[in-house]
Amino acid sequence: MRIPHARTASISGLALAAALAVSGCATSQDELLPTNGTTMAGIWQRATIGSGVTRRAGDSDGDHTTDLQHARSALRRPVAPANLIAERSAYTRTAANEIHSQFSRLPNPDLTLYIFPHLSGGTSEQVPIPGYTTIFPLYDRPHYGQPGERTAYQPVTDPGSAAR
Repeated sequence: MRIPHARTASISGLALAAALAVSGCATSQDELLPTNGTTMAGIWQRATIGSGVTRRAGDSDGDHTTDLQHARSALRRPVAPANLIAERSAYTRTAANEIHSQFSRLPNPDLTLYIFPHLSGGTSEQVPIPGYTTIFPLYDRPHYGQPGERTAYQPVTDPGSAAR
């Protein structure tokens, strides 16, 4: 009985793939990722500062630190005390004060309405309702002014009263 050449090649290829898959599991974690105690900070320092005596690219003063590191260290400032932060927040631009300063709400005056005593209900059974006062806004939703528009409420006076 003779096995065809293509079938032999496929069987040997399958056996080779299985052997490679099993050998991948045989590698231990310590061999794959050695744990020699080096931290990410140490790797970063070794890569940026270097251990050689020669001047590296970007090192204009020759002290084995790059100018980029000098610029980064200049930007690291201590945090200001809380009272200085609160002092600065009054004039700092935020989304909230931008909206309130540019698009402030227009006045929406409250109207007071007195409801006189009346009878309520149908014609057969009327119930007396005492008089009462209610307050409601002039507009049913808030209106916003354009940037720079006057928003202070000024009551309308009778034009004839100024001439008297």
